[in-house]
Amino acid sequence: MSKIKGSKAERELVRLLWGANWAAVRVAGSGSSHFPCPDIVARNRQRTVGIECKVTKENKKYFYPDEIDQLKEFCGRFGAEPWIAVKFKGGEWRFVMLEDLKQTGSSWLIDEWVARNKGLSFSELTE
Repeated sequence: MSKIKGSKAERELVRLLWGANWAAVRVAGSGSSHFPCPDIVARNRQRTVGIECKVTKENKKYFYPDEIDQLKEFCGRFGAEPWIAVKFKGGEWRFVMLEDLKQTGSSWLIDEWVARNKGLSFSELTE
């Protein structure tokens, strides 16, 4: 995913979260910071979430182990729930728990079927 495409997707998700009555921010330097941080941090009155965002034209998306490790570390220290937000071509945002990722040896994988069948829709995550 290009940086421009990724930033656009993150901004879209932040707008959706604000529209659902959550406070949300994109984290500057996520992925290139010296400290672990997710792409988005969001909160409503009951929950805080850290979100790693991905958009893809494929029917599966791979994650570097470092991306997942950083999300876990940040959320653990911050007291946030770690989530993967993925949007497959032509689809809606799906939110996947880290436990639903499949380890492939050198990376982590989420496929479209798992995201649709085990993941949450935007309204399910934000209710």
